[in-house]
Amino acid sequence: MNVAAIERNCARMRRELDAEVGLCAVVKADGYGHGAAASATAALAGGASWLAVAGGEEALQLRAAGIARARVLVMGALTPGELRQALAADADVVVWHERDVRVLASAGGGRAHVKLDSGMGRLGTRDPAEASRALAAAREAAAVQPVGAMTHFATADEPDDGGFFAAQLEVFSRWAAAAREVQPDLVLHAANSAAVLRDAGTHLDLVRCGIAIYGMDPFGEDPAARALEPALELSSYVAEVKPCAPGESAGYGRRFVADRDTHLGVLPIGYGDGWRRGLSNNADVLIAGRRYPLVGTVSMDNITVDLGPDAGARRLRGERAILIGRQGEERITAEEVARRLGTINYEVTCALTPRVSRAYHRDGAPLEPAERANAAAATRAGAPAGAGSGEHRGEPHARAQSPLDADLA
Repeated sequence: MNVAAIERNCARMRRELDAEVGLCAVVKADGYGHGAAASATAALAGGASWLAVAGGEEALQLRAAGIARARVLVMGALTPGELRQALAADADVVVWHERDVRVLASAGGGRAHVKLDSGMGRLGTRDPAEASRALAAAREAAAVQPVGAMTHFATADEPDDGGFFAAQLEVFSRWAAAAREVQPDLVLHAANSAAVLRDAGTHLDLVRCGIAIYGMDPFGEDPAARALEPALELSSYVAEVKPCAPGESAGYGRRFVADRDTHLGVLPIGYGDGWRRGLSNNADVLIAGRRYPLVGTVSMDNITVDLGPDAGARRLRGERAILIGRQGEERITAEEVARRLGTINYEVTCALTPRVSRAYHRDGAPLEPAERANAAAATRAGAPAGAGSGEHRGEPHARAQSPLDADLA
């Protein structure tokens, strides 16, 4: 994972904003699979001034990794225990009912953002009057500080949404203007990555960018077209090359049966690492600068690729294999993988499991000693015990890494 790419993506998103608008980097779900604390550190270096997570434990993990000064917003619903975690991390929390304010006050108080559900249909209240009552209750409650008002867009990434995006903005803007008359210092925020790029009218006081800071396209098309730089590369290696004669097969269920003489390359990565079974006979891999088709069923620990009939295929044993990333003139994006799966780029990187080790660098150069220590602390803070070792059956396994990482080892 290239921390410099995250820095540049944050700087690129900041260029969309007026100087007084803040950038909140969303690092929930372990930084969309990239590593939360390492991603957060890079985002702050790139111009973010806030961080956002989903739960209290994620906020504590950021603090444990040494991120002490940045404002952290916990955006999700919280159990009493999770609320205590969020407050212990000195994080802001989200409320939308008067009862939420009472619970926050009874937990000792803290900073609160009131959420109006302008059309997403999940958390928040649909009733502007109820949202206003929650704000009023927060102003009156001891130790509770109402600091923000927020909403979330359902179709910001769908330009042909029949006007729903604009309607949501109108609903929120009308309520927020009235709230601002009562409390002028409220921080108003609504925009996600797609909204930032789609409509400057959504920027308000703060924007919450997730997918774009990792260099993925919020519209699910092509990061390069949005001047975004993917920070993550997923690679494995060719552990074995074996001949395959007509009629011979590979993998569970014999979903690949050779119709000609060929060679199969075996890569030690599978759905146990987050490389989905839905990619069976449905993906390409880059080896030695060329695309090769994934053939057969994706298993928990291995996949097979068709290396072709040329006897030179045997020389590919030990070669690095790129599943997401660039090699030579070829590239495979998370967006391509998502299209093959019928899903979104978010899910592709979030699905990478803890046994895929994360290796961090800055444009191919090893991190400075302090940065390496921070990245190591980030991994320890964000991963379960034993995760991230990158070892499987005594050999290097799948790695989310940079094109140059093998040269840095």
